[in-house]
Amino acid sequence: MVTAMPAAGILRPTAGPCKGKTPRVTEIIKHLSPNQGPRRDGLRPSLVVIHYTAMQNAADALARLCDPAAEVSAHYLISGQGDIIQMVEEDQRAWHAGHGEWAGQDDINSRSIGIELDNKGTHPFSEPQMSALERLLRGIMDRWDIQPEGVIGHSDMAPGRKTDPGSHFDWARLAKQGLAGAGKARELPNPPCPETFTEHAKNAGFTADVPFETLLAATRLRFAPWRSGPLCAQDMAFWHAPASKWK
Repeated sequence: MVTAMPAAGILRPTAGPCKGKTPRVTEIIKHLSPNQGPRRDGLRPSLVVIHYTAMQNAADALARLCDPAAEVSAHYLISGQGDIIQMVEEDQRAWHAGHGEWAGQDDINSRSIGIELDNKGTHPFSEPQMSALERLLRGIMDRWDIQPEGVIGHSDMAPGRKTDPGSHFDWARLAKQGLAGAGKARELPNPPCPETFTEHAKNAGFTADVPFETLLAATRLRFAPWRSGPLCAQDMAFWHAPASKWK
């Protein structure tokens, strides 16, 4: 049975101007999934991992994320209309990340909060959905003291294996609000060599245990999904944050 409870600080997007009106509070719909457990080794969230569902609609995604046979879940699901459904409490371990690593650390499920967005990865994310995500992120980052560089995509921690939230996701929009890390240019020889690129990608948190072409594609998917061709100086625009930040 689905129950609902208000979420403090989450404001429902309005269809038009709301001057003189009090914004309504968005309800976070509780629909707990059996696919969860305690975080291991005393770990607490230091990352937020953003996904797309790649399913027909939010109802289908919710059914799968709550199906014991599927053995997958996430903390939150946001529909295209901006509805927020919570399936796992934030202090518990959801099963959303799978195999991968960030900053040399594995078991990302125990280190993160997972957010699924109702999107097939073939079109832009809706304004109500992005607005709901921004409000949700602000609360999560405040509660768990997560820095902008700790908000990553599934493709960031699993290069070559995953591509979500994909090329249509507006990372720059989040970065402008301090809700994700922004790539910053580095003063390096032009053109940079693959070894230098790999070193800086690893320092930013990406794994180096994948082929160079796979790593380059993953970083471009995050910072410049329009870019193609050989490695160039612009590909060195990672965030300036030591990998130890997320350990």
